[in-house]
Amino acid sequence: MNAAKRLEIFTRFRAANPKPLTELEYSTPFELLIAVLLSAQATDVGVNKATRPLYAVANTPQAILALGIDELKDYIKTIGLYPTKARNVIATCQILVDKYAGEVPRTREQLVELPGVGRKTANVVLNTAFGEIAMAVDTHIFRVSNRTGIAPGKTVEIVEQKLLKFVPREFLLDAHHWLILHGRYTCKARKPECWNCMIVDLCEYKDKTAAPDAP
Repeated sequence: MNAAKRLEIFTRFRAANPKPLTELEYSTPFELLIAVLLSAQATDVGVNKATRPLYAVANTPQAILALGIDELKDYIKTIGLYPTKARNVIATCQILVDKYAGEVPRTREQLVELPGVGRKTANVVLNTAFGEIAMAVDTHIFRVSNRTGIAPGKTVEIVEQKLLKFVPREFLLDAHHWLILHGRYTCKARKPECWNCMIVDLCEYKDKTAAPDAP
């Protein structure tokens, strides 16, 4: 895909949604960190349903540690892999209290040292909570980048580096939100809704789908 196409794609994304936001609900960097940690192999909707009541009673590392792992599990038991995630949350909170005075660190190197926090989670926190340019490549972004031709690559790391290189700089801060939303609601995994796509004429996917027949 050439630079002119990429520029037009992100111009359209921005025109349709000038200030894209994560669908995870949060009010502090810590709340976002925990929500993203819980979101692995889970939906944002499901995470929000669990964190709303949790954050109402405990939304700091100290408060979650005071809650304890068993009560934490009760709050997040509707989320997949919740026993492991609960252990990671407690361990992360302990490190935040012991090492960072309860604050969320602001470097990728520090973030990925937290239990359950990988590069993708770290990038989401850096980008969304702290306003830094970072590309959090999840399954949606990986699929959209490859399907459209925006930034094809065989691994998450390759796609991340290509997006950072190829996305026009003026769009880099918000690019991962636009790509996630596009993958979640239009360029879906099983059957992309090409008939309902704002970039269909620019996309290089060869097997574009037609609109389903009207009932």
